[in-house]
Amino acid sequence: MAGLIHPEDLETVRERSRIEDVVGASVQLRPAGGGALVGLCPFHDEKTPSFRVTPSKGFYYCFGCGEGGDVISFVQKINNMGFTEAVEYLADRVGLQLRYTEGDGAPRHEPGLRMRVLEANQLAAEFFARQLSSPDAVEGRVFLDQRGFTREHAEHFGIGFAPRGGRELLNYLLEKKFTKDDLVKAGLVREAGWDFFQGRLVWPIRDAGRSTLGFGARRIFDDDRMPAKYLNTPETLVYKKSHVLYGLDLARQPIGKKNQAVVVEGYTDVMACHIAGVDTAVASCGTAFGSDHSRMIARLMTSDALAGEVVFTFDGDAAGQAAALKVFSSDATFSAQTYVAIEPGGMDPCELRMSGGDAAVRELVARRIPLYRYVMKNTLERFDLDRADGRLAAVRAAAPLVASVRDVALVSGYIRELAGLVGMNPDEVRGEVQRANRRKTAPDARPSGPPTPTEQHAPGQHAPDQPAMVPLPDPGDRRLATERGVLKVVLQQPGLFPPDWGGIEADDFFHPAYRLVFETLAATPRGEAGFAQRVVSALADPVAAQLAVALSVEPLLAEPNATYAREYAARLRLARVLREIGDLKSRLQRTNPIEEQAAYNRMFAQLLELETRRRTLQAMAVGEPA
Repeated sequence: MAGLIHPEDLETVRERSRIEDVVGASVQLRPAGGGALVGLCPFHDEKTPSFRVTPSKGFYYCFGCGEGGDVISFVQKINNMGFTEAVEYLADRVGLQLRYTEGDGAPRHEPGLRMRVLEANQLAAEFFARQLSSPDAVEGRVFLDQRGFTREHAEHFGIGFAPRGGRELLNYLLEKKFTKDDLVKAGLVREAGWDFFQGRLVWPIRDAGRSTLGFGARRIFDDDRMPAKYLNTPETLVYKKSHVLYGLDLARQPIGKKNQAVVVEGYTDVMACHIAGVDTAVASCGTAFGSDHSRMIARLMTSDALAGEVVFTFDGDAAGQAAALKVFSSDATFSAQTYVAIEPGGMDPCELRMSGGDAAVRELVARRIPLYRYVMKNTLERFDLDRADGRLAAVRAAAPLVASVRDVALVSGYIRELAGLVGMNPDEVRGEVQRANRRKTAPDARPSGPPTPTEQHAPGQHAPDQPAMVPLPDPGDRRLATERGVLKVVLQQPGLFPPDWGGIEADDFFHPAYRLVFETLAATPRGEAGFAQRVVSALADPVAAQLAVALSVEPLLAEPNATYAREYAARLRLARVLREIGDLKSRLQRTNPIEEQAAYNRMFAQLLELETRRRTLQAMAVGEPA
């Protein structure tokens, strides 16, 4: 089995894959001065270019949605690939044979195979689409018509028909100079030489860059030898069911623009939603919606991912309730807020559109409720709220749900809501929620030992069991302007600072993302060449890595020199001292100088010391001698 990609080959791939060429294949770029290029962001819908590529640093960054990284991360995001897949894709592109460490040294697949698989899939999609007009496909056309889908709808979603003969696609692609081995590896043909899909309606499954990764096929003939209603492409080099979402190619820009994703269960449900105007709908393909899917959606949302919404549609029956509970159990993997949209009659979006029209589908999503509230209601129904012990047991069961709410500003309101539902004092409920919160964050509640990596991750990419991402700071927040400014100078001109970074410490940074970037860069070997790149590569948190990319390309306020760097460092340290002085004065005001004389005197002495430091740093910040 092959190991990790050799580090030297990673650097060679980055050097040979010019970022302006790779990005330019997807984005129309134009010069913007200073050697930079700008264009419309491919990750969100915009009219004014805010997407910037800096070839000299090897980075791209969008000042509109916050997406950023190097050439490898761009390929990952635009094609929805993993890190290793993106490197192999670029290696194929530049003709580099990769070496692998900690293994037998053999490549994971032969060079160029990925490109051949994607090309074969695209030709297969076009072949299937043409077959939908054939006489043999009349059953498929009837199926679509009965569900309210027109020929134009079929063309828009690329729906096709796999012929019943069993070898038509094989023969067609052999004529296009593909080998049978290529087609087997693409999941289009079986080892015995038969087409993988036969006599079925076929939906192409594409990534965010509109490359066809695989297919989903529905049974329409009673004599179909395959009993499964739906059949998906087997796992291939490019198709991995836990990493694909049907409809993502169409929903990519609407998800970024609206900061919302609607998760449905089937291909026809996605179609119904999009036709009805819910153009953020996607569906998992042959597997449950999982953490990998949630990370795919999070990458498409705006920089304020915590304000985003992931809306799940479930039936109102017992199966729907069970599905909601399963989603809630993994809710911590979602960076956005989670909601459910319940159709009491048990209809899915496709059936709802057939019975109530487009407006009924839009109304279903508009009636969404927070997932935690739906789960809480089902939790409380298990207890006898007419008894005191039943009410207490219900609160203890529901408290972890309230404690799991990410927006802390909402927690107080939810505590009062829970207290009203069970008929208890809000203070008693708050105490149970606080205890649940402590249990959630207790050290013994966390997994012990370091995670074991199972694959190579991109710089800044999370492994599934890593901590939640830090919040992204607002670049326009004037209170944090000094923190941002200092990091920009450090990343872009590290040589201007002395070995101790001018006395800067991690605790000088108030915002956790800025603090994490500094902690990482302080542990990164110093050096002008490629310093920012090494910092980004060392950051395990994707938000922090994205932030470091932005800071490394944002323009500085003035031409930097050693004096500029020294004064900026003093301003940052001064801000921390001012915060400490404010905190100490607040404690002094709450302390009785007579009854707590020792504590009061100790704090007063600390205040005098801080005031001395403040004057020193204030002088340094304006260039005066200390």
